[in-house]
Amino acid sequence: MRLIPALTALLVLGTLYLVVMEREALVRFSQGERVTLAELNPLAPDPVPDSDGTDSDPDASDDTGQAPEGEAPQQASGAEPTPAPDDAEGEAPDRVAVVAMRSAAREIDSAVQLRGETQAAREVSLRAETSGLVTSEPLPKGTRVETGEVLCRLDPGDRDAVLAEARARLAEAEARAPEARARLAEAEARLEEAELNATAAVQLSEGGFASRTRVASTTAAVRSAEAGVESARSQLETVKANIEGAESAVDSAETEMERLEIRAPFAGVLESETAELGSLLQPGGLCATVLGLDPIRLVGFVPETEVERIADGARAGARLVTGRELEGEVTFISRSSDPTTRTFRVEITVPNADISVRDGQTAEIVVEADGAMAHLLPQSALTLDDDGTLGVRTVTDEETARFVPVTLLRDTVNGVWVEGLPETADVITLGQEYVTDGVPVEATYREATQ
Repeated sequence: MRLIPALTALLVLGTLYLVVMEREALVRFSQGERVTLAELNPLAPDPVPDSDGTDSDPDASDDTGQAPEGEAPQQASGAEPTPAPDDAEGEAPDRVAVVAMRSAAREIDSAVQLRGETQAAREVSLRAETSGLVTSEPLPKGTRVETGEVLCRLDPGDRDAVLAEARARLAEAEARAPEARARLAEAEARLEEAELNATAAVQLSEGGFASRTRVASTTAAVRSAEAGVESARSQLETVKANIEGAESAVDSAETEMERLEIRAPFAGVLESETAELGSLLQPGGLCATVLGLDPIRLVGFVPETEVERIADGARAGARLVTGRELEGEVTFISRSSDPTTRTFRVEITVPNADISVRDGQTAEIVVEADGAMAHLLPQSALTLDDDGTLGVRTVTDEETARFVPVTLLRDTVNGVWVEGLPETADVITLGQEYVTDGVPVEATYREATQ
């Protein structure tokens, strides 16, 4: 009974020996290669040479030249060895499996998309230009006002008396004007008479009919008349100056009276309540804030790469966060960019007769531009190259991958519209992140709607 454990131990030792010491030969034997006994057992005797000088081997082929069953036939002497299949030249390299779609370019309206907000076309804070107590009832917020409507009325105080006094002074100055003009006319007549007397005296003196004393007397009369004319003219100028001063005082008093009523400069909506009844407004005190919402502006900022595509008068549309859609046209494109963002301000004017669009609502703006040929691709097909350039990877005619830069035109629920690809292109939609330019690919194509 002790024989079986001993045989088992010998069998285990032999197996361990083959696995440890003759592992390579054992692996080749398991793969079907021919292995000699000497390779498995170094202690085995060398093969005995035959009479023809060749070694005899029990495992060698038989007389018919056929290899034993299960073994590959031996190569003929002097023949070149046949290369293994793995060493064959011209074998195709491994290809990366990807999923692609065949895309054809289509013409679309390549509108410029902006994100902005609504702004009131006009906004003004009405402030007092004079001081006084408010005597008008306050108007609540949101009240629609018309051009020229009184929003705040101030107590006139003694301004009525000041205006009446200024008008009285004006009337007094104007009443003096006829008297001054009459004095001037009288002085001019005296001057004319004196000049005639002086001329006659000179002529008579030359004929010996008048003395030199009379000539001197008439000459002095002319000088006196001239002085009277100058005095009359000066008085008339003084009267005119008094009239102008009185008129200026009247205008000032009337302007002060007009400042007692603060009116709306344009039709709009009150953004704040008007000043409370009985409150004292000083110069610069706020009466009310008025918004002009018809029309209303849509304000957005376009990057410098897109600003050339927008023109004055171009049609534009917008969608508010509430879902409401608006239409208008571009009325302003800034010539100066924002120094921080390098973007340009764009304003779009939209009718708002019912003033239902409010100031400060977020809006997605689309401005029309020239049409362009573009491809509709899944957003997942977009990728970046090593330089951070946006693009897609395509399958070339040689069935290799190639990166093509693209420009994003529009983002929709069905995909993204891009330009920069040829008219037709095989775009990799799955697996593009695992290949680079020149890598062989094996593409499986699918429909664009899948």
